[in-house]
Amino acid sequence: MQILISQSNRHWFCVGLRVLFTLPALLLASAIIGFVGFAIEAGIPMPEVFAMNVFIWALPAKLIMIASILSGTSITATFLAVTLSSIRFMPMTAALIPEMRQKSTPTWLLLLLSHFVAITGWVYSLEKFKDIPREGRVAFFAGVGGSLFVFNSVLIVAAYGIVETFPPAALGALFLLTPVYFLLSLWRSARDCSTYFAMVFGLILGPIFHLIAPQFDILLSGIIGGSLATLVYVLLGHHQPTKDIDEGDAS
Repeated sequence: MQILISQSNRHWFCVGLRVLFTLPALLLASAIIGFVGFAIEAGIPMPEVFAMNVFIWALPAKLIMIASILSGTSITATFLAVTLSSIRFMPMTAALIPEMRQKSTPTWLLLLLSHFVAITGWVYSLEKFKDIPREGRVAFFAGVGGSLFVFNSVLIVAAYGIVETFPPAALGALFLLTPVYFLLSLWRSARDCSTYFAMVFGLILGPIFHLIAPQFDILLSGIIGGSLATLVYVLLGHHQPTKDIDEGDAS
């Protein structure tokens, strides 16, 4: 338990809490409010929205679930779409853990912290790790991921009743910020061209499949767009990442 309560780790945990006062955290909070408005429009009660945030956490996966509910997608297709959208966290976690793990770090603690892996906290932490000693990185990420998780969970409860009183234009702007935030975060955190190709193909195929098969548009655009992106990436002969992991932008 010393790893959790030592003075050094308390310091780095508090340093991680500073993420709440950064622009990425502000954008995430605004996007969360937009998500709450989206959930209200879909008729989802506050306890279910809160539970969705706690158990899913990643904003894109929550949006996919609500969009699937609105389009009448089957439970199986919704499950697959949300699962596939969350698979990206496996390589993200695999890249993050070696940067902060020590021999003395408990496995259970790493498993717990892996739940907090999402675009904002992941990019911010990897950017800051170069300035933080390895022995302080676990506590630092706990501060970053934990604070974002708790703050935005509380924000959902606080905003649920207030969002309904927002002018339609304001709610529309916050709702628009949600996909914009998601797209910009993925674009700026991409490490190689395959991610750019996947996003472009997804943006093109999404509206097409919405017209052809609205109940499976997200699933089809994700699978086919991702497959095409991988194919183009391989055919072009790209083997080296376009960005070094330490140069990620926390947006």
